[in-house]
Amino acid sequence: MENDNLNSRRKFLGDSIKATAAISFIGGTVSSILTACSNTKNLAVKTKFITSFVQQPLPYAYDALENVIDTKTMEIHYSKHAAAYCKNLLEASTSEGVDTNKPLEDVLTKISKYSTKMRNNAGGHYNHEMFWKCMQPKSKNNIPSSKLMAAIEKSFGSFDNFKKQFADAAKSRFGSGWAWLYVDANNSLKIGSTANQDNPMMDICEIKGLPLLGLDVWEHAYYLKYQNKRVEYIENWWDIVNWNYVESRL
Repeated sequence: MENDNLNSRRKFLGDSIKATAAISFIGGTVSSILTACSNTKNLAVKTKFITSFVQQPLPYAYDALENVIDTKTMEIHYSKHAAAYCKNLLEASTSEGVDTNKPLEDVLTKISKYSTKMRNNAGGHYNHEMFWKCMQPKSKNNIPSSKLMAAIEKSFGSFDNFKKQFADAAKSRFGSGWAWLYVDANNSLKIGSTANQDNPMMDICEIKGLPLLGLDVWEHAYYLKYQNKRVEYIENWWDIVNWNYVESRL
C-alpha cells in the first residue's frame, strides 16, 4: 500500500510537470543562451547547437524533398551556393584572424566588428547549415509535438495564425532574405525577417534572438520549380518542416 501511494505521488508529480511544461517551455535555458550571445566569448559553453566553419553533409539525399523542392535545386543550392559561402567564410576568417576552432556563433554575435565579406558569408553559412536541418522528407500529419504546439498557440493564438504570420514575413521580404521563428531576450517566441544573409544572432540585426526555424526566400532556393511564385513555395514548404529539430533547439 505504501509503495502504491508513493507511485501515485510520483505519477501525479510527473503529470503536473508535463501539464506546465508548455508554459515554461521557453524559459531559463534560452535566456542563458541569449545572454551568452552578447556577453561571453564562447557560446559552446551554453548550447550544443553550435555551428562549425565546415560545411556539414546534407542530412538527406538531393531528391528527398521532391514535390516540394526539386532535386536539381537542392543539388545546386547545397553544392554551389552554400559551398561558396563556406569557402568565402574561410577566406575571410584567414584574412581577419578569426579562430575557426571556435563556434561560428562567436563571430555572428559581434559581426559589427568584421568586414562585409565576413558578414555576408558567415551569415550565409550559418543560415544554410540550419536550413537543411529545418527540413525533412515529406510525411503525413506533419505538425509540431503537443509541447511545441502549446508554446506556439500561447504566443500566436493558434497554429494557423502562426503559419500565416510566418508566411507573411516570408512573402513580404523585399528581394532576397529569410523568414525566422526565434526566441527574443524576453524568452518570447517571435516572427521576423532579415535581408540577404543576416539573421537574429547578429548584433547588427533589427530582430535579435535565438533562431529556431528559418526559411530561405532567395530566388535560388525555389526558382527552378516555382519561378516567380514565391507564395506557392512557402505554402508547400510547411509539408517538409522538421518540427522535431525546431523543438530540439529549445
